[in-house]
Amino acid sequence: MLIYPVHLEPDDNGTILATFPDVPEAVTYGDDAADAANHAVGSLTAMFSAYMDDRQRIPMPSALKGRPGVVLPAGTSAKILLWNVMFDAGLRKADLARKLNLSPSVVDRLLSLTHASRIEQIETALAALGKQLVVGVREAA
Repeated sequence: MLIYPVHLEPDDNGTILATFPDVPEAVTYGDDAADAANHAVGSLTAMFSAYMDDRQRIPMPSALKGRPGVVLPAGTSAKILLWNVMFDAGLRKADLARKLNLSPSVVDRLLSLTHASRIEQIETALAALGKQLVVGVREAA
């Protein structure tokens, strides 16, 4: 899963502001640090969807180096990795649809960060691009 560093700081209106060093366009807030962290996944997901709409590469997270982090869900992380593989190869959604012999609407859903795709579908798409999804386990924060 992708873990993005988050900077939490008190705002001038009594809320906690959450910003992301790797994604400066994503900003959110909450009543307290926990609330701001809860909103952080949605903020990052919305920004990454906008990157995809604008055909931009999604930035990878930098090392936490002691900073708090926002953990993206496994499916969202896998879709971001798939998107970046496609972007780096100069492929469009239509190209992936042809490689997988799927309709463009199925590929749209596969790449949608708000649609719950099966991880096996993402693995299949990555395999068609010569890549393999690798999953790991680490200590909980």
